[in-house]
Amino acid sequence: MHEISLAAEILHLIEQARGKDPFERVKYLRLEAGALSGVDISALRFAIDSMVPGTCLADADIEIDETPAIAWCTHCSQSVQMRDRLDICPHCGDAQLQPKGGTELRVLELRVV
Repeated sequence: MHEISLAAEILHLIEQARGKDPFERVKYLRLEAGALSGVDISALRFAIDSMVPGTCLADADIEIDETPAIAWCTHCSQSVQMRDRLDICPHCGDAQLQPKGGTELRVLELRVV
C-alpha cells in the first residue's frame, strides 16, 4: 500500500511550505489524483487521516479529486478521456491509446491560517 508513503510525502511537503512561509495550521487541502496515477483514493484518505493528528493538518478539510486521464488515439488521431489503462477509444474502438495526462498526484489548493 504505497498510499501510506504518499500521505507521508504530502505531509512533508506541507511542513516544508510551513517552514518557508510560517502558518499555524491548514484549513483546507485539495488534492488531485489522476485516474492513471495508481492511487487508491480511499486508501490515501485513510492514510492521511491516520497521520494528521497532532500536525498542522489536524482538523483540516481535505478533499481528494480523481480526474480522468487524457490520451491520444493513434488510430483515429483523437484526444479522449480514459479511466483505466485498458480503455479503448470511444470513437473508433481501438486500444492504441497513449496517455498524455492523468498520471499525477498533486496539491491543487492549500488554505492556511
